[in-house]
Amino acid sequence: MSIFNLLRHWLPAILLMAAIFAFSSIPSAEMPHFGVWDFLVKKGGHAIGYGMLALAYRYALHPNNRRPALAWVGAWLLAVLYSAGDEFHQSFVPGRHPSGLDVLIDAAGAGAALLLAMLYRTKSSRPLAHNAGFHSNSSSKSSSSPKSPSGSI
Repeated sequence: MSIFNLLRHWLPAILLMAAIFAFSSIPSAEMPHFGVWDFLVKKGGHAIGYGMLALAYRYALHPNNRRPALAWVGAWLLAVLYSAGDEFHQSFVPGRHPSGLDVLIDAAGAGAALLLAMLYRTKSSRPLAHNAGFHSNSSSKSSSSPKSPSGSI
């Protein structure tokens, strides 16, 4: 793989990691507060951010359709490992502290995003006739046209 292709596949993950690192570097006193929605907004941001990171890892790990299962699992593991490392990083930021709950939320967000992508990919890779609700007669595999229950149209 050329350096251009390697960079093209890894750039989304690198940019997301940089954004996450930048947000994690904000001291607690400078963090925005969202009132009664604070917990939901911040934890939802964790789930969405790490979901996007997992998808970016999936894209980087699976550029040529070899070993797809490894790419899905590897993407989730990398996202969770980055989350744990990011929580450790927060222990050095004034007013911030590492949180196991955040790692769990990040892992759930990464898993949910990958699961949704997997379901979307499975659904979109079905033949058009199957997606449209048409089912071919199992005894006639050479014909791809939809048939009525009696076999004639």
